[in-house]
Amino acid sequence: MGLIELSAPTKRGPKKPVSAAPDSIMQAVLAVVAQIPYGRVATYGQIAKLAGYPRHSRMVGRALSQTILEVPWHRVLNHKGEISSRGLDGHDDLQRVLLEEEGVVFNLPGRVDLRKFGWWAGRE
Repeated sequence: MGLIELSAPTKRGPKKPVSAAPDSIMQAVLAVVAQIPYGRVATYGQIAKLAGYPRHSRMVGRALSQTILEVPWHRVLNHKGEISSRGLDGHDDLQRVLLEEEGVVFNLPGRVDLRKFGWWAGRE
């Protein structure tokens, strides 16, 4: 039996157990992120839902913080369309640079228009 990890507390109550082993959660997250097409972005919440762990977007962030090359991690943004810090030792602009190379446009406040560049699984 795998480890049980606790999710972050929510406004609705205390931490809730997630009944899957961390490795299986990471594999599910990485499998979904690998599907995001070039020039498109998705949110942590979308990835969590598609991976089978709705309401666990922080776990998506944690899984992606442990990988750089295996999947297009740079295509995942927060719910506002903003970059969340990865703490890559002075490479905070790396995600933006990679997205801009794919044609993703940031507006003045540093947000991506999710209606224009968002990936909606099954709608492409």
